[in-house]
Amino acid sequence: MFVNYQGTVFGLITWQWRWLTLFGALATTVTALDRLAGQRWFEVGTLPLAVLGGAIGIFVSFRTNSCYDRWWEGRRLWGQLVNASRHLSTQVLNYVDHDGAAADSAAVQEIVRRHIAYIHVLRCALRDQDPWRDPEVVRYLDEAARAELRGQASPTHALLHEQTAAIMRLHRAGKLDGFRLQALDRTIASVLDAQGGCERIKRTPFPPGYAFLASRLIVVYSVLMPMGTVAELGWSAIPLTMLVCLGFLLINEVGRVLEDPFTMFWPALPLSALSTTIEINLLQRLGETEVPAARQADARGILM
Repeated sequence: MFVNYQGTVFGLITWQWRWLTLFGALATTVTALDRLAGQRWFEVGTLPLAVLGGAIGIFVSFRTNSCYDRWWEGRRLWGQLVNASRHLSTQVLNYVDHDGAAADSAAVQEIVRRHIAYIHVLRCALRDQDPWRDPEVVRYLDEAARAELRGQASPTHALLHEQTAAIMRLHRAGKLDGFRLQALDRTIASVLDAQGGCERIKRTPFPPGYAFLASRLIVVYSVLMPMGTVAELGWSAIPLTMLVCLGFLLINEVGRVLEDPFTMFWPALPLSALSTTIEINLLQRLGETEVPAARQADARGILM
């Protein structure tokens, strides 16, 4: 995610140079036929430009807004995960009656550490990464636990299942009363709801027909615009066409890069930073002083 954009206009142009070249070639062809070959039969005026340009603007803006809604919902869900994780650690550490027993204290710490592992496994799953090679996951799950989770269709659900089982064991041992058990159950349900929302976004791609139709309409407009402006602008219709079509294209591209907020592409959500934030917060609740450093944006202003 960009926290401080360091790019340039030249960078945007080089990013889309193939499309820009196509727009320039089409506009040059139309303008050359009019200016050099005297073929003026295709001059259409500005009315078709206004109609089609307005339609394209509405279409690409709708797609971009819809994709931004997906991105923002993903951010809200991870905000819910951050708050629920903090609350879960506070509940477990304060609700369970230790009575000075080392075993009870170890069980509580295991729940908190398992939740940190859950967050990192969820991050990897949403980014289509192998969680069993992720250093953060390896740090909190031993080889036996990782081997057991490898065979699960949903390792994250398996981890939450084990969390509930561990809490129930404390309840049966008389270390946790029924009211506090219900409160913990609601917190875990909130975590599972956030996970389900993230998986819904990840597994439901934005209809590809929108992107296909938008790109084809922009290509058509790159031909139509010089046909409508060449009589008045002459050769200046070429750069103007390239500029307008590039604007439409970049708006459409914003929607494309926001469509999946969980990738490793630069506009995606900073899941690594959010996961590390949760890890730091929960380790500090355990009283540990050696915690990972908070992630910072790189030289390009990108925070992942």
